[in-house]
Amino acid sequence: MAKVAPSILSADFANLSKALEQCEDGKADQIHIDVMDGHFVPNLTIGPPVVKDIRKQTTLPLDVHLMIENPQQYIPQFVDAGSDLITV
Repeated sequence: MAKVAPSILSADFANLSKALEQCEDGKADQIHIDVMDGHFVPNLTIGPPVVKDIRKQTTLPLDVHLMIENPQQYIPQFVDAGSDLITV
């Protein structure tokens, strides 16, 4: 069975609560969060503090994709922030 995991990468971070609510209303199975460090990939996105804030706003599982150098160093921080699934 297919699962739907909308990415929040294109969400308006000034109104992230609304984007998360839309995901829940749309019956998403989980939320996909791309984490980029500006080194492993050229883009720079969010870190554990934002994941922690997202966790407070939704009960949907959080699928966190670490596109960062030395991801094993940061896995505990993302687990502590509320990640349910971590992809490296």
